[in-house]
Amino acid sequence: MKAKHFQFWRKWLTVSNGMIVLFGFIIAVAGDSIFLSMHNHYTRQVFFDGADFPPDTLALKNWLFGIIGATIMGFHILMIFISENAFRRKEPWAPNAIWTALLSWFIVDSVISFYYGAIHNIVLVNLVALIVIGLPLIMTRKQFKKADSTND
Repeated sequence: MKAKHFQFWRKWLTVSNGMIVLFGFIIAVAGDSIFLSMHNHYTRQVFFDGADFPPDTLALKNWLFGIIGATIMGFHILMIFISENAFRRKEPWAPNAIWTALLSWFIVDSVISFYYGAIHNIVLVNLVALIVIGLPLIMTRKQFKKADSTND
């Protein structure tokens, strides 16, 4: 892979994580906004037979979205730091760390979503994030072959 192709995928990784940081902020502060209307619609369908959220439930949902959005922001800010530093330097642990974090989140979140019938969360959120972040990891995997280590 030529250096410019590697840089394209590294920048993709950084920019996509930056966009997810912004989305995490929107989740945290605007859980009822137009940006989340489809997710909220399907959540109401699954858990409330399409009815509006009762006021107490809406307050709980917005609080949970606040802490979930903040967690999303922190997770993806860390991904940006990895992408801009260790990944850029092609340190073998960098894609391993990203894969481990991404897949552990994806599997647990998706299993729980599936269990509760919230398939919309898997489709609208989980699969999108897996593809957007996993694609540059797949496209650059050959760049991270372990070099012979003389420091160990």
